[in-house]
Amino acid sequence: MKNIKWIYLIILSIVWGSSFILIKKALVGLSPLQVGSFRIIFAALFLIFVGFRSLMKLNGKQWKWIVISGFLGSFFPVYFFAFAETEIDSAIASILNATTPLLTLIVGAAFFRAVVTQNKITGVIIGLLGTFGLILSGASINPDQNYFYSLLVIMATACYAVNVNILKTKMSDISPLGITAGNFFVLLFPALLILYFSGFFELEPITTKVELSLVYVGILGVIGTGVAMIIFNKLIQISDPVFTTSVTYTIPVVALGWGMLDGEVFSFWQLISALVILLGVFIVNRSRNIIGRRNNTK
Repeated sequence: MKNIKWIYLIILSIVWGSSFILIKKALVGLSPLQVGSFRIIFAALFLIFVGFRSLMKLNGKQWKWIVISGFLGSFFPVYFFAFAETEIDSAIASILNATTPLLTLIVGAAFFRAVVTQNKITGVIIGLLGTFGLILSGASINPDQNYFYSLLVIMATACYAVNVNILKTKMSDISPLGITAGNFFVLLFPALLILYFSGFFELEPITTKVELSLVYVGILGVIGTGVAMIIFNKLIQISDPVFTTSVTYTIPVVALGWGMLDGEVFSFWQLISALVILLGVFIVNRSRNIIGRRNNTK
């Protein structure tokens, strides 16, 4: 399990690190409401198709938590990120996303009786220092960006923090596919409703720009949301919430790479900050290994 969870972490880092540039490209031909709605719709259609049997196994008590998890873990964050990237770079959005582990630690300790070790706190702090370094260096390179929109990303990470603790404490008896398919089954109708009122069906004609944006958001919905959420929920079940959300530390490294390919500037200090972030991930994970060895010696 120790090796598998690292493999899952790497896969999620690549997939979700690529999601921010896909959002940016999708926004070229679609509005934030349309990008968020299509992302949920594409993910829902895919997940309902592959997870139909898992949906049939869910009971009434489980559906209550699935509804809550769906809105906190997917619905609100999807729209928050789409609106945020209308004003800030995709790489900056991915960097701000790295506040998730800190909020997860705080929410877990305050409301879910999560065990907080010194190593976890140290790892989170180091990771956040790297994150702040990335933010400061990014702000110096892009002083014209509206950082007020960064609050939308913080709101999204707060939703993630509550959701990941709910998944770990209330939904461990549900399969990862059942959770993910259930989440998006619930979200399909609200997303369709928002898309209807977004004015998309009034667009005439559908331009090449819009068609290309739909391709980007289709990839984002199926791979970046559907497949990735199944892996994420599985990772939660075989690991702890803080390690799981440490993926938000490695996501900016991938996102910054895509940003460079798209013409965004990447400085030496951003590279140093990215390495500091990876150090924080290592320390957070190492805390569990130390606890395990200590327990074995007793």
